[in-house]
Amino acid sequence: TMKFRLVRDVLTPSYTMGQLFDEIGLVCSTLEDAVRPVKIPGETAIPYGSYEVRVTMSPRFKVPLPILLNVPNFEGVRIHAGNTKDDTEGCILVGLSRNNGVLLNSQKALARVMAVMGDKPCTLSIVKP
Repeated sequence: TMKFRLVRDVLTPSYTMGQLFDEIGLVCSTLEDAVRPVKIPGETAIPYGSYEVRVTMSPRFKVPLPILLNVPNFEGVRIHAGNTKDDTEGCILVGLSRNNGVLLNSQKALARVMAVMGDKPCTLSIVKP
């Protein structure tokens, strides 16, 4: 099982940014909704913890994308491309660079994530710095 680690290092009242690592090193930057003690649908980052990840067909995006399994109180949490917090509803967005709540080159970052994950079983641990 391939292990990924998402280190959340910028937490604001409206968004959360982080860095996604595989077993070798940095893969890309991430952007999520704000971390909140109580979930607000479509506006809350998933809880810290470790999750099984599989690549399956996304009904919304019509392409294979990583999905996090067994996330408490969430369904359909995917890793996908996007640039701002408006592009996520609890999912993890990826980009090659970041600046003040904006991700850049998100399609290239998603291609990198997909290449690293392939079709191998993976786990993702979401942690504090």
